[in-house]
Amino acid sequence: MSHSVTIRTTTTTTSGSTIILNTSYLRTFPGILKFLEVALGIVCVGIMGHDHDTHYAEALASTPRIFFLLMTTTFMIASFILLISCLASLSTGSIISKTIYEVIYHSIGFGLLLAASLNLLVDITKTRYRPHNYDAILAASIIGLVNAALYLMSTILALRSYRGI
Repeated sequence: MSHSVTIRTTTTTTSGSTIILNTSYLRTFPGILKFLEVALGIVCVGIMGHDHDTHYAEALASTPRIFFLLMTTTFMIASFILLISCLASLSTGSIISKTIYEVIYHSIGFGLLLAASLNLLVDITKTRYRPHNYDAILAASIIGLVNAALYLMSTILALRSYRGI
C-alpha cells in the first residue's frame, strides 16, 4: 500500500534564550485570520469597555451591550491563547488544525459573535433617541459582524483541514 508524505519546512526565530517562535505561522492564512480575529476583538472590547466605564448605568441596563461585551471578550481571549500556542510551538499549528477542536470553536465563535453583533445593531438602531456614543457603538457592532465573518472563514478552513481536503 503506497501513500504520499508531505514535508513542510518551518522558519523559526530564536534569540539567546530557549524560546522558539514559529513566526512562519503568521504567514499562513489561518494565522492571519487568528491575528485579525484577536485585533478586531481588542477594538470591540476597547469600544464597549469605554462605553461601559463612562456610562455605567446606561450600559448595565442594556442587555445587548453586556452580551456583546461578554462574547467579544470571551472569543478575543480564547483566540489569543490559540494564537500564542500556535506561535510558541512548531507543531501546534499543524496538529490542532487537524482536530475537531478548531471546527467547533470557530463555529461557536461565529454563531455567538453574529448573534451578539446583530442584537447590538438592532438595539442601537431601534431606539427613539440617539445616545451621544451612537457612532462608537454602531462601529463596534459592525466590527463585530466583520469579526463573525472572519470566524466563519476560519470555520471553513478548519473544516477543510479536518477533513483533509
